[in-house]
Amino acid sequence: MQHIQFELDRDHVELNQLLKLVGLCDSGGAGKMIVASGDVYVDGQQELRKTCKIHAGQVVRLDDVEIYVIAAE
Repeated sequence: MQHIQFELDRDHVELNQLLKLVGLCDSGGAGKMIVASGDVYVDGQQELRKTCKIHAGQVVRLDDVEIYVIAAE
């Protein structure tokens, strides 16, 4: 499994934008399609809300990639 650490420099990031920012898709629109497919999990729960707010401390999983969202210092 691949692990990615994403430093969050604001209060939250939308789920579809997070997928784009870490390079798992080319655009926010593509990110929305990935979320709609049902393949994205946030903290172990399937997430279908495309613009779900992701905060520091959460873990997002897509296939064999886990994204650990950490607060920027």
